[in-house]
Amino acid sequence: MTTVLWTPQEIVQATGGRPIGTMPTGISGLSIDTRTLQPGDAFFAIKGESFDGHAFLRQAIAAGAALLVVAEKKLPALGSVTVPLLVVDDVLKALERLALAARARSKARIVAVTGSVGKTTTKDALRHILERQGEVHASIASFNNHWGVPLTLARLPADARFAVFEIGMNHPNEIRPLVKMVQPHVAVITLIAPAHLGFFRDIDEIADAKAEIFEGLVPGGTAVLNADDPQLPRLTARARAVGVTRITTFGEAPDADYRLTALRSTGAGQRLAARIDGTDVMTEIGAGGRHIAQNALAVLGAADLMGADVEAAAAALADWRASKGRGARHVLPLPGGGTWTLIDESYNANPASMRASLSLLAQCAPGPEARRIAVLGDMLELGAFSRAMHVELAAAVLDAHPDLVLLAGTEMTALDAALERLVRHEWHSSTGELRASLVRHLRPGDVVMIKASKSIGFSKMVDDLVAEFAPPAPSTGEPAPSQSWQGA
Repeated sequence: MTTVLWTPQEIVQATGGRPIGTMPTGISGLSIDTRTLQPGDAFFAIKGESFDGHAFLRQAIAAGAALLVVAEKKLPALGSVTVPLLVVDDVLKALERLALAARARSKARIVAVTGSVGKTTTKDALRHILERQGEVHASIASFNNHWGVPLTLARLPADARFAVFEIGMNHPNEIRPLVKMVQPHVAVITLIAPAHLGFFRDIDEIADAKAEIFEGLVPGGTAVLNADDPQLPRLTARARAVGVTRITTFGEAPDADYRLTALRSTGAGQRLAARIDGTDVMTEIGAGGRHIAQNALAVLGAADLMGADVEAAAAALADWRASKGRGARHVLPLPGGGTWTLIDESYNANPASMRASLSLLAQCAPGPEARRIAVLGDMLELGAFSRAMHVELAAAVLDAHPDLVLLAGTEMTALDAALERLVRHEWHSSTGELRASLVRHLRPGDVVMIKASKSIGFSKMVDDLVAEFAPPAPSTGEPAPSQSWQGA
């Protein structure tokens, strides 16, 4: 039985649109992308930076769209359309109005997550542990911008118990309008770090932009901040300035409300002991890295504030795995026998996340006579700070004790020079050249960590490596068992 997300009457009333044609009996979902549109969805033809959804109406109809939401000014050029239309002044603004209607009808406990690093990981872990305790709605992938947040909010089912939103930014004044739509009960800032520093004067300005998340908290809402973040005093002051009266903290500081008390690596993950607002919990986390343990504290604290059972939430962390590009591990066979481990950190990179990934590599034990290999690409959007911050990575690289460092990208020439005579390393002018070198170097037992900003193209390199080294399908015709697992 198809679940109705919105009735046509509700959509018309919320958006202020003008219906044309016979409206469907109900809308089961919302889409802005014909590649993922499901039958019964309403297709919102928003105009993005590169594409205009109005150019894809035929594809939306072919995919089974039940309703097309289009702009009034585009109507004369649409021609004959066989699916009912909802004509609005501006499609994105109509989506935002529908999002506000979703928030108004919802009784869910809502948490919003931002930060320079760890947003998606924290959001995904929260969704994982909360779904054991009730219906959870959460952002998919990194839907954290000016269209991703209203789309996620407009998709919020009326009967959801929990909702988890990720909110991102590249510039000041981007979080403010989004969080005022979401109106969370809990606002989490994972960590302030020099990401997107090319768009800001300094890290204080980044903290101020992230602190916009406090402005959308419902009255009596709670801010959750990193007790070990040097920006904690600034964030606390910003929260109080907009009327937030309850501020909690997570981390290793003695006075943290959600405090790490013990941490031990278990090989595939780590065992964590913590005190969550007066309650002692122990859990195994199915992912490695101290930064993941820090995020887990925020997750457990937020779950407690959302009214979830903390001990059950802690137990659920044991089988949580992070998403592709954020620490996924693949154990892959080599043609001559043996396996090697690929740690996929290819989604994005800034100085803080690069150091965290290198620290994770340091914790990984390669096989006998095998090596740790760091594969690093440019960190982008650092502006005038870029060269210095690439040079400063040298200390973190050496602390990871790699046997080989492979570099690619224009900005990484600075790190290449800084590593001279300190560790075995190579710089390559292209991702393809780097990949070929890595394949030549591989030995059984090697652990390889791959990290770069998204647009460098390392994600495709990871996909190509997994495809190249994936185990062959068995001759029985049955699907091959997976040799991959997701990690920190």
